[in-house]
Amino acid sequence: MKTILTGILVVSTLSLLLGGCGTSPASNYYLLSAQASERPSGIKPSLGVGPIEIPEYLNRNAFIYNRDGNELHIENFERWAEPLDSGIERVLRLNMASLLNSEDVQAYPWSRSAQPEYGVKVSVLSLDANDRRASLIAEWHLRRPQGNETIMRRLSELHHSLPPGPIVAADIAPAYSELLQQLSELIAAAILEDYAQRNTEGANRD
Repeated sequence: MKTILTGILVVSTLSLLLGGCGTSPASNYYLLSAQASERPSGIKPSLGVGPIEIPEYLNRNAFIYNRDGNELHIENFERWAEPLDSGIERVLRLNMASLLNSEDVQAYPWSRSAQPEYGVKVSVLSLDANDRRASLIAEWHLRRPQGNETIMRRLSELHHSLPPGPIVAADIAPAYSELLQQLSELIAAAILEDYAQRNTEGANRD
């Protein structure tokens, strides 16, 4: 009888554990999105995007936010559908192709025999959201790979307001996408200014 009761107790315990696992909330998955308005029709200027660097603490699938002080909060059931650095690279490429009206936008590393006119490396120093706004701090390095020339280095701090009230996970991907659009516009403006200046100088020499 004791053996039978022990067996019933074990089965009951396993049923409770399995039942508890079955009630775990399902994970939600999100993608960053490009803000490209028109499909590019040109091939100039050519651009290479990358490498993209993110802090190690952001190198995870789950959403993560800073709290007061040095505390981090991880949303285990709110997840990125792709590695965050890959998503940032993808969105920057799509944004830049539209802003530059160039189909020749490639990812790092590029071939030595087909180096782009411009290359941009982006180091994300901070990407965070709270109950007021989302923010991005990124260092970007613009150069000409063909001549190994540095054009500029910039540190950009960007913000995007969030709806009032507690932070909502579904608002994060659109907010981060808007921040990447702002960053894309800064980089594109620098490239177009340099590109126009070089063309003017070339025309004057001719």
